[in-house]
Amino acid sequence: MQFIRNARTAISHRLTERRAHRQLSAELAAFRTAAERTELDLMLGRHTAEETREIHAILSRQDAGRRGGDAVHSAFHH
Repeated sequence: MQFIRNARTAISHRLTERRAHRQLSAELAAFRTAAERTELDLMLGRHTAEETREIHAILSRQDAGRRGGDAVHSAFHH
């Protein structure tokens, strides 16, 4: 029974972490303009790399997605 309880707890924690990650990603996606990103970079600069590791990873993925989307958009409109 302890194994099942531990498994349920682990699954619950993982779901909570995934939900929090999705929410953080959505909030970071709102920083789109150069001024907004500069402001965000200044805020992040006050913290250690370890503290901001997840945020920087999310921003990098979002930037790559935007660049990829821009390339697709350009290819279809030129």
